[in-house]
Amino acid sequence: MAEYFVHESSYVDEDVVIGEHTKVWHFCHLQKGARIGANCSLGQNVNVSNHVVIGDYCKIQNNVSLYEGVELEEGVFCGPSCVFTNDLTPRAKFPKGSAGYKKTVIKKGASIGANATIVCGHTVGEYAMVAAGAVVTKDVPAYALVAGVPARVVGTVDEQGNIIKE
Repeated sequence: MAEYFVHESSYVDEDVVIGEHTKVWHFCHLQKGARIGANCSLGQNVNVSNHVVIGDYCKIQNNVSLYEGVELEEGVFCGPSCVFTNDLTPRAKFPKGSAGYKKTVIKKGASIGANATIVCGHTVGEYAMVAAGAVVTKDVPAYALVAGVPARVVGTVDEQGNIIKE
């Protein structure tokens, strides 16, 4: 039996893989086919949709929903209430289903700030940092610091998150 923790208030659907030493806190829902790496932390009220892949050592803060089509590589940080989308033209009356979803990849070591929005179909590069409240509407280069609406490059960061160029 794997060694991980899932709070009793959380739901884990069938065919979900949870890595060793991962902690899933209050009121989370892990949906069918989700793959969660080792040594991760999922805060309160996190939803991991069908077939989402989360690498090892990821930290997902409270109130984050990872929709189908989102992939987090190793060591990604998702700040409180950050938002991911998976459909560029959603309609309640005319759903496209997973065939219409756009893939979003957050590369190794990247950080997404609180309340930032990542529009689907884009890649956030390795160790990039998305500022709180930013809206990402295009790919973010590795090691870039992006901020604003829409997000634009405002600096460079190192692997530890230190701003090294503004």
